[in-house]
Amino acid sequence: MKVERISELERKYALQSLSGQFETHNNYIFVTRLEKAFAEKIGTKYSVAFVNGTATLHTALEAAGVGIGDEVIVPPLTMSSTSLAVLQANAIPVFADVDERTFLISAEEIEKKITFKTKAIICVSLYGLMPDMDAIMAVAKRHGLVVIEDDAQCFLGTYKGKKAGTIGDMSSFSFQASKHLTSGEGGIVTTDNDDFALQLRRISGLGYGSISIKKARITKDDIQDPNYERHVALGWNYRMSDVVGAVALAQTERMEELCACRIESGKILEDALSGCSWLIPQYTPAECVHAYWSVSVRMVNPNITWYDFRRKFMELGGDGIYAAWQLTYLEPAFRNKRFLGRETLMENYTYGRGLCPVAEKVQPQMLQFKTNYFDTSEAETQAEILKKTISYFN
Repeated sequence: MKVERISELERKYALQSLSGQFETHNNYIFVTRLEKAFAEKIGTKYSVAFVNGTATLHTALEAAGVGIGDEVIVPPLTMSSTSLAVLQANAIPVFADVDERTFLISAEEIEKKITFKTKAIICVSLYGLMPDMDAIMAVAKRHGLVVIEDDAQCFLGTYKGKKAGTIGDMSSFSFQASKHLTSGEGGIVTTDNDDFALQLRRISGLGYGSISIKKARITKDDIQDPNYERHVALGWNYRMSDVVGAVALAQTERMEELCACRIESGKILEDALSGCSWLIPQYTPAECVHAYWSVSVRMVNPNITWYDFRRKFMELGGDGIYAAWQLTYLEPAFRNKRFLGRETLMENYTYGRGLCPVAEKVQPQMLQFKTNYFDTSEAETQAEILKKTISYFN
């Protein structure tokens, strides 16, 4: 299978956007089309486009009413953006441990971390696999919490037949360069909730009062009126630009083919692991379809170091192997309350080793094989190199 990462469609739409010269009456046309197309593809009532996939999370938290001193439960094993967004909302990230087989946040561990301050849960579909959403939604319902899916790595992944982006109260996707769909940067939030959709729109648009769920721009009549009261809410300038929206729209229209190639590449690489007892792939439950942002495994052979395996793989022609991110709460910024500027707010919170034992066990063992090939013959070549590397260490 072979697809173009950037096709003539992306070029066509980008040039059409540029031909409008960013004049007010031409601006935002492609972003509006993107929002409509993305919601239709995913199967939600609304989608709202953003400048990136961290702004999406920050705004979703603000839309949910998360504020100063509130707690938001997050996984420790993921990109730090998830927790950084919580801090941006002046809230406290509370880390719940992961399942050892799926590497995903555990509903049972989430429930252990709930307090009277808890306001929301962010569950991450890590590496392209959705967590146990039924269990997470049940916990949230019992405690009256908002659930935000972080599906940055999970375009067209499913859980019990439901697409990523359709189960939580809001869901965040990223168009960053490594993702299934890309416009270089960018993000989008999906929701079926009218109130959340309105808040997402307003907060991302500087809090303008005349912005509505469907109306993303203010009119000349509004902005030229000396008595116009612009800002009815505290908001940020998180709106996606139209030329970025043009590329993201083309990618959205090609979603199925782009994701299919990546998923096929992931399966090819995962098949190369069969028969190896010491490379254990991320477990995919029967009710899930994995989107394969990467093929992630645990290396459990104590006689082989992570560095030795990566070195040999690359010597044989492999593209390289990524480690799992350092656990967020062990990053220097999260251990330094003064650096965070939140000494008083976080005086009763301590981040350090022992907080999430399973995540701490799994993270150093993990290897991530890239899947962003747009010709599955490249994935087949990498799979053969992976087999040779395994054979070498056997």
